[in-house]
Amino acid sequence: MMRILLFLATNIAIMFVISIIFSVLGLTGTLDAQGVDLNLNALLVMSAIIGMVGSFISLAMSKWSAKRAMGVYVIEQPQDQTERWLIEVVKRQAQRVGIDMPEVGIFNTPEPNAFATGMTKNSSLVAVSSGLLQTMNQDEVEAVIGHEMSHVANGDMVTMALMQGVLNTFVYFFATVIGHIVDRTVFKTEEGRGPAYYIVQIVAQIVLGILASMIVLWFSRYREFKADAGGANLAGREKMISALRALQRNQEAPPLAGQLAAFGISGSGGMSRLFMSHPPLEERIAALQNQR
Repeated sequence: MMRILLFLATNIAIMFVISIIFSVLGLTGTLDAQGVDLNLNALLVMSAIIGMVGSFISLAMSKWSAKRAMGVYVIEQPQDQTERWLIEVVKRQAQRVGIDMPEVGIFNTPEPNAFATGMTKNSSLVAVSSGLLQTMNQDEVEAVIGHEMSHVANGDMVTMALMQGVLNTFVYFFATVIGHIVDRTVFKTEEGRGPAYYIVQIVAQIVLGILASMIVLWFSRYREFKADAGGANLAGREKMISALRALQRNQEAPPLAGQLAAFGISGSGGMSRLFMSHPPLEERIAALQNQR
């Protein structure tokens, strides 16, 4: 709850700062001079609602959508020794990090991977792939589960949703301002909003959205080092290093669907480092080896 209140307060504070900057620099007057009749305070509030609501809806539906997107089988009554062992590992780690027992599931893909998701740290889901169970030994699987449990204990799902909401707010706000300016100053639309407004606003949202995604992905990479350290603390550093080395042997594994990619143990490289959700595995291994 404190995390949510902090980010909401941050969002409001930044909105307030933007309003002051517009006033101090006389940008509001500049817009008025160009015939852009835009209530910036109202736009900021509307942008915040649009940006935050979508992010929170996505977070609230995360477990439900993850189960269906990945075909997760949730273990309610363990059917074999492997399932009983998985439940026991998650239960033990949940007690160590001080959170409620997550749901535990398995999704059927041959590639080794795992993810965690959920609205709150006390209402989460931790799932591993069948390929992970087949290609890694129990020590390595335990470390991977520790990595995912660290994501849960650190509140990473909530933090990422809130960060995305704040960035969505500013993407919509500035895209709308840009759309109005271009529509009035370049295309000289006198009344209402011309076609140029909608086209420019959409293009601006795409461009600004790409820039915003770089910030989200940077934070995602930072989180992975923290989760690796958490996994090493829960399962042992050598087990965590061994698990990452096992992932190196399977680097052709496709990424998880949608937002789940940010919470998996393995990620894709993308076009460049700026668009990677996970740091290179060699860097993650080196960080653990240098850990004191």
